[in-house]
Amino acid sequence: MVAHSVAVIGPKRIRIALADDQALVLCGLKALLGGFEQFEVVIEADNGESLLHQMTTTAVDVVLSDIRMPGLDGFGLCERLRQLPKSPPVILLTTFHDPDMALRAAEAGAEGFLLKDASPMELVATIEEVARGRTVIAPISTDLLRTRYAYHDDAAPSGRFNKREIDILRLLAGGYTNREIGQAIHIAEGTVKNYLIDIFDKLDTRDRTRAVLKAITLKII
Repeated sequence: MVAHSVAVIGPKRIRIALADDQALVLCGLKALLGGFEQFEVVIEADNGESLLHQMTTTAVDVVLSDIRMPGLDGFGLCERLRQLPKSPPVILLTTFHDPDMALRAAEAGAEGFLLKDASPMELVATIEEVARGRTVIAPISTDLLRTRYAYHDDAAPSGRFNKREIDILRLLAGGYTNREIGQAIHIAEGTVKNYLIDIFDKLDTRDRTRAVLKAITLKII
C-alpha cells in the first residue's frame, strides 16, 4: 500500500508593500515582518512612485509607507491609491511626534498611522487590524480637530440625525466594518450602506474618516 502525502494549505498570508527612502529602515522592516509567518513582504520601494509602479504587476493587501520621502511622499501615495478601483489600505509611519501628522494621515485617506518608535507588536497588531478593514489612527486632539474644522452654525448639517445614525457614527469612530456594524445593531450589511449614504449626505462628506472627524467636531458623537 502506497501512502500519498497530502499538502496542507495554511491560512492566507498578508501581502505587504514597503516604502521608505532609508535603506536601513526598509531592511529592518522587512527583517522584522519576515519573522512573522502571517506576513509576506512582496514589494520594497524607496518612494511612492516606485511602489505604485511595482503594484501594476504585484498584488498587495496592505501598504506600509514612510510619510517623508523624496518625490511622491506618503500623503501623496495615499491620494493616488484612493483613485484606484481596488486600492489596498495604507499605514503611514513617521518619526516625527507632530500631532498634526495623524490628522493629515486621516485626511489623506490612510487607514493606519503609527510612530516609528512603536513596539514590534504594535506594528503587527496595526497591520492585522487594517488588513481586516479597520482604521487604526493614533488619537487626535479634540482641540486640533476644532482648530482645523472651525465650522460655524451655518455650516452645520441641515439634517437631523436619528438614534440609529448616531449609533452607526459611533461604531464608525470605533473602526468597525459595515458587516460588524450590522451585527452590532442587528441590521443587514446592505442597510448599513444605505444609512451611510444618508449620513455622508447630511455631513457633506465623501468617506468614513471625514464623516467621523466632522461628527466629532460638531459634537454629534
